[in-house]
Amino acid sequence: MENKIELIESIGKIVVFLMLLLSIFLFTVKTKNKLSNKLFGIYLLVVAFDLTGLFSNKILEYPNLNILKVSSSLLQLPLFYLYVLSACYTNFRIKKKHSIHASLFILFLLLFKITGFSDQSLMVFEIIGELQFIGYIIIVFIVLKKYKTVYLENYSSTNYVVYKWLFNITAFSCFAHSFVILRWYLSNSTFQGYIVNINVLISIMVLIITIYFVLSALYRPELFTGINMNLKPLTSNSPSELSEKTTPIEDEHLKRLHSFMESDKPYLDFELTLQKLAVQIDISEKNLSLLINRHLNKHFFDFINAYRIEEAKKLLKDTSLNIQQIMYQVGFNSKSSFNTAFKKHTSNTPSSYRKSIT
Repeated sequence: MENKIELIESIGKIVVFLMLLLSIFLFTVKTKNKLSNKLFGIYLLVVAFDLTGLFSNKILEYPNLNILKVSSSLLQLPLFYLYVLSACYTNFRIKKKHSIHASLFILFLLLFKITGFSDQSLMVFEIIGELQFIGYIIIVFIVLKKYKTVYLENYSSTNYVVYKWLFNITAFSCFAHSFVILRWYLSNSTFQGYIVNINVLISIMVLIITIYFVLSALYRPELFTGINMNLKPLTSNSPSELSEKTTPIEDEHLKRLHSFMESDKPYLDFELTLQKLAVQIDISEKNLSLLINRHLNKHFFDFINAYRIEEAKKLLKDTSLNIQQIMYQVGFNSKSSFNTAFKKHTSNTPSSYRKSIT
């Protein structure tokens, strides 16, 4: 038992240290996405403050500080939600209306200050906390679904990795939280002896997630980019706009699009967006999006990558070029995204494809 408690304390110290270190990095790193980094940094600080209870009870000597610590757990999900918005959308800004997300924190801060930690107030706190977690997680997944749809319809670069990063940490958080619920159930049953084991598992998972945060921040700087939040998913269009039949004007636009893609090769620009391409071929963004999504049955992301892969297949015949050079030449700026796209379109990796043709 003592060994397990010592393990939990050691893991807690490591996690808090890593979170503090990452927070400092996020507050000081030079980037255009300052709001996103600051929100994530504040989120980590609040979580770290909460996790100090894993290895120290010193805070119990200061009632007001302890009340702040307990109540601050109700800031974690709101901060994470705001971080997700800022990570997804480059033009997201904090406004007065967002202060509503701190209402539960303020409410329980005042409640605990007045009544103390009574059994009744703590029970209400736990129930509200669980409902808050469920509500925010659902909202976060809705935001991510919209982000994915809008991104695929409007962008061609590899920032799609932002979606995977946010989805993964949200899913990991849900998985870890399931053990918190299990711990609560065991504490009210005849299996209380297993609580320490559950705490060990929770501590290990939190450590793994924290290490994932740190490594991602260090090796995946593209995670801290986003899209324009004013863009709407194409599915919001009316049914009449979703017809697969093309009009004479649309036929002309399709011919112009394919001709431009073949002659000018705009897909070689790794920062190509739907807006850029629409300007280049003198078609409105909305009409271009409809052409690609409804009449070609592709997302803009896949439409552009298809041309890039065809160009890559031609260049792979030239053995004087290595795969990384080809990757950059055809418009990719990430090896993983190049390999994924190539395999999706050819069922082979670039290396395997080169071997099959040389």
